[in-house]
Amino acid sequence: MVVRTLNGVAGEFRLDIPAILKDCLVSALIALALAVFIIGLRTTDGSGGLGLDFRWQAVGIAVVGVFVGRFLLNLWWARRTPKPKVATAEQGVAASAAEAFKTFVKVAAPMAVIGAVVLPWMPFADRYLLDVSILVLTYIMLGWGLNIVVGLAGLLDLGYVAFYAVGAYSYALLALYFDLSFWACLPLAGAFACLFGILLGFPVLRLRGDYLAIVTLGFGEMIRVILLNWYEFTKGPDGLSGIPRPSFFGLPFTRRVPEGTESFHTFFDLDYSSLHRIIFLYYVILVLALLTNWFTLRLRRLPIGRAWEALREDEIACRSLGINPTNTKLTAFAIGAMFGGFAGSFFATRQGFISPESFTFIESAVILAIVVLGGMGSQVGVVVAAVLLIGGTELFRGLDEYRMLAFGGAMVLIMVWRPRGLLAHREPTLKLSPAPTGGGPP
Repeated sequence: MVVRTLNGVAGEFRLDIPAILKDCLVSALIALALAVFIIGLRTTDGSGGLGLDFRWQAVGIAVVGVFVGRFLLNLWWARRTPKPKVATAEQGVAASAAEAFKTFVKVAAPMAVIGAVVLPWMPFADRYLLDVSILVLTYIMLGWGLNIVVGLAGLLDLGYVAFYAVGAYSYALLALYFDLSFWACLPLAGAFACLFGILLGFPVLRLRGDYLAIVTLGFGEMIRVILLNWYEFTKGPDGLSGIPRPSFFGLPFTRRVPEGTESFHTFFDLDYSSLHRIIFLYYVILVLALLTNWFTLRLRRLPIGRAWEALREDEIACRSLGINPTNTKLTAFAIGAMFGGFAGSFFATRQGFISPESFTFIESAVILAIVVLGGMGSQVGVVVAAVLLIGGTELFRGLDEYRMLAFGGAMVLIMVWRPRGLLAHREPTLKLSPAPTGGGPP
């Protein structure tokens, strides 16, 4: 076996060409076996019924793409092999990069907020862009809520969509049966979701890792099955329709209103436009998301936030320091669930219709992917990941049936390039200052 050695600047790395080609060939064969049935065969509707159309050219392109991609990936891994430490200059460069990133976030975050505020009034802002922005902001809020449980407390939760569903159904049922407004139901939806978070927290107090993930996954499926089968209460698979829309301080966004009352456009002497309601919903979810971020950042600086981070690093050490893991886990589940309930109530009022099919495991997987891809514990990372995962799918819409394939490939490349997340750098919330040099007390 011939091994080629290349000399680099910081050290040397080795390329085992035969092993790399063997790995690429195996990957290409696996891709061929999968692509023949997934890409190569396509059903067509003809005069004689359904037929099969063979697309061998697409299969060949997929196999070659996998071979070339695997080869480049092996080159990337070879260059990232551990190199001998030659000096501490690299540490200084890393520290400088961290400081530069911190400065960039301090400048970019206010600019991003300002840009989000003025977005509806930009010349290029239309109904489609605002709808996508509302969806992205909803997932940003969900990501920040789950980030408390997964990113800060280190508790792998695969059933977060259950709290999303509880919030949505709480608002819908309260609004339909008790005629309560959105603003009255919003805190109630968060409270109900918080209660369900506590109910989930109690059975999993002694579980960790994979076992915790399995139990939370089962909890999410239990909620969905209950919503699906309790027809007298939730209308089952038929869903709940006619959910009331929010109003602007009692002013509805409708064209026609009863005599003696006013709507939004008549009160402000504006021409009626359906875009008014969309802009209002955009600002509602923007304010809710910003409040979620502000509340989370405040909690991280409090003792409970530090307890979450300590629990994430080492639960046994937490116990030795006198931290109560039971209360710490319950608060993480409860507060994270509360924000999921808020987002669920907004989802219900925005859609006007909800059903159990809107709260499947795929939703939990997408929210968890946003947290992991952005970098667990990173607030800015959640924003970047949500924009890429939710808004980025629109960039591949022109690829038609290959849209999700291209999107999945992009996710794989990102996780290979940044395995700890896009913005994995986290500043500690508590820093130890150096001991005084004098002999007496400080």
